[in-house]
Amino acid sequence: MVTLIDTASAAARRHPEKQKRPDSPVGRKPEWIRVKAPVSEGYKETRQIVKSKGLVTVCEEAACPNIGECWEKKHATMMILGDTCTRACAFCNVKTGLPGALDAEEPDKVGRATAEMGLNHVVITSVDRDDLADGGADHFAKVIEAIRHHAPGTTIEILTPDFLRKPSAALDRVIDAGPDVFNHNLETVPRLYLSIRPGARYYHSLRLLERVKERAPRQFTKSGLMVGLGETREEVMQVMDDMRSAGIDFLTIGQYLQPTRKHAPVDRFVPPEEFATYESIARAKGFLMVSASPLTRSSYHADADFAQLKAARAARG
Repeated sequence: MVTLIDTASAAARRHPEKQKRPDSPVGRKPEWIRVKAPVSEGYKETRQIVKSKGLVTVCEEAACPNIGECWEKKHATMMILGDTCTRACAFCNVKTGLPGALDAEEPDKVGRATAEMGLNHVVITSVDRDDLADGGADHFAKVIEAIRHHAPGTTIEILTPDFLRKPSAALDRVIDAGPDVFNHNLETVPRLYLSIRPGARYYHSLRLLERVKERAPRQFTKSGLMVGLGETREEVMQVMDDMRSAGIDFLTIGQYLQPTRKHAPVDRFVPPEEFATYESIARAKGFLMVSASPLTRSSYHADADFAQLKAARAARG
């Protein structure tokens, strides 16, 4: 049995650049990675707040499997800078194409929504905006500042683009806005970048996270990997070492899930016990916090994980 998330026509609208690619089968998921459809009242309430504020969430745009669980608890990862990405990564379900103009009122909308939802911890991510001179850095900073204004007790986690080929001042502007956690995902091992993340550069992304630590040593840094794309265990461990050399505090590892037939195929479904092994190895390498499971995503359980992250730093002194 094959289950598709998007119809062919919908996929073509969202990913026109992928339509000339050959189809890849989308196989049946193993039992350990299936989730129930969201139907709870908490989910509906969160959805209503998001829609009423005119906000975009990566939960919906990236077809996250955890949306039901997270939205039931009023945890939503807000996506800024529009809903259209200038890149075409082989794994991503976010719409690609030519983005529209920035919404100057978006920072205030996000700040007010954060306060209305009563969030203790909020995660802000975005599409890539290679069309903007600063990659959207100033907009990111304004969103952080608006959240600080409307919800001063809320801790802020950001998941940023790589600001590739942008002035160094762009990244510094975001760092100086003072997020509590600065996340940028490496996504996969260097060997697979050309096919999986062709618009990015592995060592640039690694250097970005290192720069955060140089400029703001007390800011937590975080990065994530997908597995099941054809990487080897040795390659994953080498990425862990690279991350530790860059001072990254928090590592997430989750199973890649293929959004449509036109996206990169799943090489294999990694079993839960293998994720447990990765977590043990990562902790031994010195990460303050590790989340590794088939359904782990960058912002999954982000509020609880942030509390553990702070506790782990305090315990190390």
